[in-house]
Amino acid sequence: MATFQSMPTTAADMAESTSTNPLPTVLVSAVALVDRDGRVLLAQRPEGKKLAGMWEFPGGKVEPGETPEAALIRELGEELGIDTAESCLAPLSFASHSYDDFHLIMLVFVCRKWQGHPKPLEGGDLAWVRAARLRDYEMPPADLPLIPVLQDLLM
Repeated sequence: MATFQSMPTTAADMAESTSTNPLPTVLVSAVALVDRDGRVLLAQRPEGKKLAGMWEFPGGKVEPGETPEAALIRELGEELGIDTAESCLAPLSFASHSYDDFHLIMLVFVCRKWQGHPKPLEGGDLAWVRAARLRDYEMPPADLPLIPVLQDLLM
């Protein structure tokens, strides 16, 4: 898990940075897989994981020494059984969100080309969703700001 501390920029940040236990920052790569019909793949978080049952963009933690693209390619193989190339990942946006025990930085890519058929290898379910319907799915707070970005891209 990649962790780092950023420079404080506001009075609240300065107070937080001087606390005895600042939140660790977790770097994650995620993807909006877009099929030929313009639908986006959402993955349901499996039972036993934090935020179980919620829908998210597939991806996972960037490990030490790993690029965000390499992490995403690895995670897509582990979670969905599909393969893609770094050249098929287009940077789209990022999300920054503080949870109770860590701060999440999520780098988001768009991918329209991969090999294989996505399957939920770690439990949960999958759903191909039109951009206009993304808000119909309960998502973690960090994923919510990505909805209008995807809607602007796909609608």
